[in-house]
Amino acid sequence: MPLPQPISVEDFFRPPVRAAAKISPDGTRIAYLAPWQNRLNIWVENVDGSETRCVTADENRSIYIYEWTGDSRWLLYMQDTGGDEYFHVYRADPDDPAATAVDLTPFPGVRTSFELLKGRPGKVMVQLNKRTSTLMDAAELDIATGELTELAQNPGTVTNWQAGPNGDLFTSTQTAEGDIEIARWDSAAKTLRTIATYDGADYPLGIHPISVSPDGTGLWFGSNKGTDRTRLVRLDVATGEETEVDSHPSFDLATQVMLPFPLILSEATGELIGARYYGERQVIHALDPQFAAVLEGVSRLNSGDIGSLSSDSSGARWVVSFFSDRDPGVTYFYDHATGQSRKLFRPHPHLDPDTLAPMTPVTIPARDGLDLPSYLTLPVGIPQENLPMVLLVHGGPWARDCWYYQPEVQLLANRGYAVLQVNFRGSTGFGKAFTKAAIGEFAGKMHDDLIDAVDWAVKQGYADRDRVAIFGGSYGGYAALVGVTFTPDVFAAAIDYVGISSLANFMRTLPDVARPFLANNWHRYVGDHDDPVQEADMLARSPITRVDQIRAPLLVIQGANDTRVVQAESDNLVEALRARGVEVEYMVKDDEGHGFVNPENRIDLFHAVERFLAEHL
Repeated sequence: MPLPQPISVEDFFRPPVRAAAKISPDGTRIAYLAPWQNRLNIWVENVDGSETRCVTADENRSIYIYEWTGDSRWLLYMQDTGGDEYFHVYRADPDDPAATAVDLTPFPGVRTSFELLKGRPGKVMVQLNKRTSTLMDAAELDIATGELTELAQNPGTVTNWQAGPNGDLFTSTQTAEGDIEIARWDSAAKTLRTIATYDGADYPLGIHPISVSPDGTGLWFGSNKGTDRTRLVRLDVATGEETEVDSHPSFDLATQVMLPFPLILSEATGELIGARYYGERQVIHALDPQFAAVLEGVSRLNSGDIGSLSSDSSGARWVVSFFSDRDPGVTYFYDHATGQSRKLFRPHPHLDPDTLAPMTPVTIPARDGLDLPSYLTLPVGIPQENLPMVLLVHGGPWARDCWYYQPEVQLLANRGYAVLQVNFRGSTGFGKAFTKAAIGEFAGKMHDDLIDAVDWAVKQGYADRDRVAIFGGSYGGYAALVGVTFTPDVFAAAIDYVGISSLANFMRTLPDVARPFLANNWHRYVGDHDDPVQEADMLARSPITRVDQIRAPLLVIQGANDTRVVQAESDNLVEALRARGVEVEYMVKDDEGHGFVNPENRIDLFHAVERFLAEHL
C-alpha cells in the first residue's frame, strides 16, 4: 500500500478558519479567533450565527489569549511585539468593530497579564513589572478609562498574585532556598503573611493552578504534599490546613497554566465544578451535580477529548471544543436547558482525519527500570516496520507530551516517518518522583531515556537504526544538540529549534523577571552558574563545549526576538561549527521569538524541515 496523498506544508500550517470560541456571559454572542490579513484576530457573532464582524485589526501578530469581561461589555486580549513576550493588555469593543483596540498598559519594555475580578464589574487585576524589571507588582485596572490603581508592591519574593473577593490578595512566593510559600498580602502592614510552605523541588514551575474560592476562605490548587501524585486540594487561608477535594488513582491533576485551564469554575458563582487529569488521554471529573449533567450531555457530541469550555452566567448555554490525535478539532454550541446543539466549526476543515495517523500510547522501559510513558505515531498506508524515524523531544523540560492533534507530527507521518515522543524523566504529570529523577541528570539519565527509547523502537522493528533523526524545541533543542554531541553515532541528523547550547549562558541571559526565581528549578535541577564548581559541571553538560563531536547534519532554527533562549545560543553554536569547516543550515526569523507564530514563518520552517529530513534520512 502507498502512503496517502501528500498533504502540503501549507495545509498543515495555515491559520485555522476559526478557533478558540467563547460565549459571552450574557449568552447572546460568541467570540472566536479567525484570520484577518493572515493573522488571527477576534471576531464576534450573535449566538444564532448572525451579524458576524471582526472587532480587532492586528496585522502584525496573531492574537491567542482573550476573554470576555464579566458584564459582556468588552473583550480583553494580550499581545506582544514580534515574539518578545512583553505582553500588553488591550481592550476591544464588540459593539463597534471600527473602533481601534486600546492598549490599556502602554508601557515600553513592560510585561503584563490580567485576571478578571468577580464582583468587580469594569475592573481587572493586572500584574506588571513597570516599577522594576525583575518584579511583578499587582494593580487594579479600570477597563473603561485605563486608570491603574496600585494594589501591592512586590516585596521581592512574589512569583504570582491571585485576587480574592473583598480586595484580598494571595500570593505564591519563593524563598532564597527555593521553597514555595502560599501567603496573604497584608495591605495595612504592606507585608506577606505566610499560610503554608511547600518543598520547591516538588514544584519546579511553582504551584499551579490556583483559584480563590468565592467566599475568599480557601485556595484550590494542585498539591503533592505527602503523596507522589498531584491532587486537587483546598487550602484554608486562616489555618493553613490542606484538605483533599478530588484526585485520580493513577493520574496527576493537570497543572498547565495555559488553556484549557485545569480547574473548571462556574461562570455564575466562581465555585469549583470540575477538574482535568491527564494520563494517556484526558479525564474530567465533575465536582458538581449540575455540571455532571452538562458533561454527560456534551460528551455525547463527540468522542474526542474536551478542550475549551465556556458558558453563560446561567450555566445553560455552552460552547465546547473537542480534539483528538488525528482531528484538529470541532466546536459545538450546546444548550443544556433544551438539549439542543449544533456544530459551529472545524478549525481545519480541509484536513480529513481518516487520512491522518493515529498516536498510540506506549510504555518504554529505561535501562534503570523507570517506565517512560510515550507516544508512537506510524505512517499509514505502508508497512510499519524498518522506518526512518524522528525522535521528537518536548520542551520544558518541565512539561509533557499529550494525546492531541499536532501538525508537525502529522506532517512527518504523512511523509513516511515514524514519530516517537518520549516523556523522559523530568517531565511533569507522572508523579513528583518521576519529575525529581531529573535532578542533576541534564545530558545524563534524561538523555539515556531518549537513547533507550530509540533502542526500543529499533528492537520492536519500527525504526531503521541508521535512519533516526532527533528534533526538538527549547529544552528539546538542547536534547537534539546533546544527541549529536554526547552520542554522535546514534542520530543520522538533528534539528535544533530555539535550543540551548550553553546552560550557563542560557541562565545568565534569561529575562530580568525570571532570573530571581531559578532556585527551585534550573539551579536545583541543573546548577547555579554563579558557583564556579557548578558552572564547570554545567559547561561539561553543554553542547557548545563538544562541537568537535558533531558529525551528523544539523539544522538550527532561531527567533531573533527570543527572550528565553537568546539568539546568541544559536549564533555561538553555528559560528563554532563553521569555524571548524562543518556545514550547518541556519534559519533566523527577525519577527519571531521563542517559537514561530506567524504562518508564513511556520510554513518556511517546516518546508526546511521537510527538505532537510528528505535529504538526510
